[in-house]
Amino acid sequence: MAERLVGKQAPDFTMETAAGNGADFGKVSLSDYKGKWLVLFFYPLDFTFVCPTEITALSDNYDEFKKLNTEVLGVSTDSIHSHRAWINTPKDSNGLGQLNFPLAADLTKKVARDYGVLIEEEGIALRGLFIINPEGELKYQVVNHNDVGRSVEETFRVLEALQSGGLCPMNWKKGDKHLVAK
Repeated sequence: MAERLVGKQAPDFTMETAAGNGADFGKVSLSDYKGKWLVLFFYPLDFTFVCPTEITALSDNYDEFKKLNTEVLGVSTDSIHSHRAWINTPKDSNGLGQLNFPLAADLTKKVARDYGVLIEEEGIALRGLFIINPEGELKYQVVNHNDVGRSVEETFRVLEALQSGGLCPMNWKKGDKHLVAK
């Protein structure tokens, strides 16, 4: 039986990263995001077909995330060397080009397992997206089949709803009224 993550402290992690500039390597831990919101997303593999559409869309919208005090971190079970090669491959050759956030390498598959997105028999992650608040509490998760990409618009909608601090009905958007508990 799967364990509930939403409403609990997000599972801690430390992973090596390939910077979005395609040149640098680093390390990242959950604690590095203390005081900020984090959109943590998992994708199955580098050099695939659906993944670059999501990763580049998130990168293209990075300035909007920053305005919401939010960082973005992508994770797969590939190595930092594969991430770097993919970032340095032009978009017209199934590459990513420069990104505005790092890609983390979960070679041990521990982080994907901790977040409940690892397909054990394949050794890759499902498409999982998690929103973690500035105190490290996991506030939102969505996990879907690897054939279907996620929506940046929906990620923004949910992030803004969580940051609004009110009760948000279905399809709530920034500027809409909150529900009043009776």
